[in-house]
Amino acid sequence: MCYGRCARYIGYQLLVLALLCIVANVLLYFPNGETRYAAHNLLGKYVGCLHGIIGGGLVVLVPAFTLIGLEHDHCHRCFANEPYGRNCTPMVVVLVACMGIAGAAYCFIICCLALSQGPYCFCWSERNWCYPFSSSYGGYLLEHHNWILCREPRYIVQWNITLFSILLILSGYELILCIIEVIHGCLGGAWTMCCDERERNPC
Repeated sequence: MCYGRCARYIGYQLLVLALLCIVANVLLYFPNGETRYAAHNLLGKYVGCLHGIIGGGLVVLVPAFTLIGLEHDHCHRCFANEPYGRNCTPMVVVLVACMGIAGAAYCFIICCLALSQGPYCFCWSERNWCYPFSSSYGGYLLEHHNWILCREPRYIVQWNITLFSILLILSGYELILCIIEVIHGCLGGAWTMCCDERERNPC
């Protein structure tokens, strides 16, 4: 069983998704393209968790580059010794895919928490910086008329919802792809062991 074609295809998808996660997370630091909120630490606590930069980004790049690097024609040859080489690729695939699952899951969880809590902003009612929607547990997402409670940064509710939702979708897709690779690697390992057994004990 050769992993090259399928693994490389998934690897390229993970590469694109990871880069998009990094870009979306960076944009969270600059509401409306302004830098002053980040400079004065006036961003929500989940914005600084680096969930898209590290979790859904850099961590997922490891399995992405590993899968892309698998050779197409001789993808099972990790070592000069053929039997050891065939057993290497499934193990490597499972390990890097599990790493990707951890990174994507971290990004996914942080996005869920951030969307549930709502943005950090200057509130009309409190006349101070606070989380006006923290007690709604995500209910504010459907209550558009309450978004005006956030006076500054302007359109911060829409900004956060859009970017965290994008990160949620991207990391969810990353999770699915990495889980597929874990299954693929486990099945491939079982297939390789079966083939090795047949070679040692031919009919």
